[in-house]
Amino acid sequence: MQRKWLAIAAISGFTAVALGAFGAHGLKPTFTAYQLGVWETAVQYQMFHTLALLSLASAGQLVCRRMASISAWLFTVGIVVFSGSLYVLATTGIKWLGAITPLGGLAFLAGWAFLLVSAFKKNKP
Repeated sequence: MQRKWLAIAAISGFTAVALGAFGAHGLKPTFTAYQLGVWETAVQYQMFHTLALLSLASAGQLVCRRMASISAWLFTVGIVVFSGSLYVLATTGIKWLGAITPLGGLAFLAGWAFLLVSAFKKNKP
């Protein structure tokens, strides 16, 4: 489990930095302040949850592996749905994506809840 989440965290971190730099340098001249704000929010949430994935990959025996794995999946889904919908919204202006973004937020919240459970639940032998 740890290597998989470490790899996913590395990919997500790499893309968050690349997309952040692209937004700051490549999109800034063509984006409105609103679009840049949406893009920056997507990058921030992606990076925050990338760090959470990295922490889960490093937690080892400190957490219930099953609950931690569910948490990691939820963080990954949240990154794709929340940040992904914001990236598309910022670049295309498709407003209905705003209805999808909260689903990613719910995945983030559920991921944090499962992380809390994983801290107190014991691994089965």
